[in-house]
Amino acid sequence: MYEQHFPHKRYKETLAFLEKHVPKDQALLDLGVENPLTKLLKKNDYQIENTKGEDLDLDFSSVKNSSAEVVTAFEIFEHLIAPFNVLREIKADKLVASIPLRLWFSPAYRSKTDPWDRHYHEFEDWQFDWLLEKAGWKIIDSKKWTNPVNKIGIRPLLRKITPRYYMVYAERIS
Repeated sequence: MYEQHFPHKRYKETLAFLEKHVPKDQALLDLGVENPLTKLLKKNDYQIENTKGEDLDLDFSSVKNSSAEVVTAFEIFEHLIAPFNVLREIKADKLVASIPLRLWFSPAYRSKTDPWDRHYHEFEDWQFDWLLEKAGWKIIDSKKWTNPVNKIGIRPLLRKITPRYYMVYAERIS
């Protein structure tokens, strides 16, 4: 067995969490366009298809037309104005989703150059849990982890001890 290099700690954490809950023979629909994490999951034998870049606040066609057994949503719900709507439209019975957590010492992320790369929401864990529950999902497992940076200062120190990411495995409530 070889040691796999991960460009980000969250990739390593995401892959481990997915392997814990989702067999590799189950088809995945990932909300969001193909990205480096998608490529990593394919490299690790996951059958994954991505949405096409449509506005998931308004267009649910990829979700409605998918026959995937599992939907994944890695750091996308914070970009949506109304994530509740797409969560209700998912046909799959399993969901693996991650979000960046709201940090009290840092403002919500907003790109100065890309008008689409902004966080409309940065959730606390209980808020995300409530959103999933109201949308018809039961959380089976969850995990949080930090995102340390190699810098000196108060914020970098806080990033070493404050969880930044939150991931859940949930199943549809009948």
